[in-house]
Amino acid sequence: MSEAAPAPAAAPRLEPGRLLPLYSAQALATGATTVSTVLASIIMGSLGRESLSGLPSTLISASAAVSAGAFGALMLRSGRRLGLGLAFSLGALGAVLGFVGGKTGLTSVFLLGACMMGAAQGGYQQARYAVAESVPEARRGTALGALMLMSVLGSFLMTGASRPIERLAVTLGTTPEVVGWLVGGGLLGVAALLMLVWTPLRDPVAAKATVRRSLSFAQTFQIPGVRSTALALATAQGLMVTLMSLTPLRAHHMGIDHTGIAALISGHVLGMFGFGWLTGPLIDRLGVRVGYVGGAALLAAAALSAPLPGTAALGISMFLLGLGWNLAFVSGSKSLTRFPAAQGVTDGLGYVAAGVGTLAGGFVIARAGFPLLAHVCAAVALLPLLSAWRAGRPAGAP
Repeated sequence: MSEAAPAPAAAPRLEPGRLLPLYSAQALATGATTVSTVLASIIMGSLGRESLSGLPSTLISASAAVSAGAFGALMLRSGRRLGLGLAFSLGALGAVLGFVGGKTGLTSVFLLGACMMGAAQGGYQQARYAVAESVPEARRGTALGALMLMSVLGSFLMTGASRPIERLAVTLGTTPEVVGWLVGGGLLGVAALLMLVWTPLRDPVAAKATVRRSLSFAQTFQIPGVRSTALALATAQGLMVTLMSLTPLRAHHMGIDHTGIAALISGHVLGMFGFGWLTGPLIDRLGVRVGYVGGAALLAAAALSAPLPGTAALGISMFLLGLGWNLAFVSGSKSLTRFPAAQGVTDGLGYVAAGVGTLAGGFVIARAGFPLLAHVCAAVALLPLLSAWRAGRPAGAP
């Protein structure tokens, strides 16, 4: 039997100051990702496994897909603070293991660390729902946009730290890409500590007591509105992670150094998070259909520009990839706040799409080259247009 969306509880007041620990933890987590998992394909190449360059990202996404539902259920049962604290702690431990594996040349240890980082992401990426639950419905896009701005801060701080990271790598006798995992572990550890001082603005479980706490996969997708939302989120997440993970390898082959690759990643993160101040309120005002259509167009443009010659084209592609993801992701996340029991399962589907994309993408690049992967991604990028069509149909329409 389908679960209808519950009647909304009394809207909480918007208190940005009390959300500061969540926003700060998001900045730290994005910074950790910028200097670690995003560059995993380069580490695999240095370990002599370039044909498996997409494997770390695949394992990260697969682990996140498995853990997202479990963390979602835990947060519904025991609260967001416990779930997020455990997720950040798991990520810190995984990042340290990844550093040890990369430095010692133990591929299995490095991949285990990647799996743990992925499992952590399946939990702490749900911080956006904690933010959205804490503000009135009409301001949720704006609150999510503010969360994304904090991600920009974290990424840019880590990009600015590229030279110190390179010096630390020389001191430790390894590469900057490997040291990034150690730095990322420290950042995630601080994020875990921040959860100890964060007080949720309200109890999401009590506010949504009528929602069944655990739904099967089939039951989740019987809820009206979930399937179209999941399609947009999975497409955006899958394409973004695939191209974000494999473009640094392409840049490395083009002779771009660590600082240059870090700049490309920062441009990508700027597109992902830097315009949250604009896209969040825009979606609040104009609706999620605008986000789905704009996101599809920009994701397709990013894929088509990625194989063009020159560093500038690569930079433009990475920026558009981030901005297209932003529009689709904010729209989908805002829609999904109405269905707490579906959040973990739907997030998991996005991670599955990302895992399949990165694994297949690595093989495609090795056998047919980067341009073919980019053109396939451009075609898949149009799927959120179906979500926009469904979002415009009357409730209950088949």
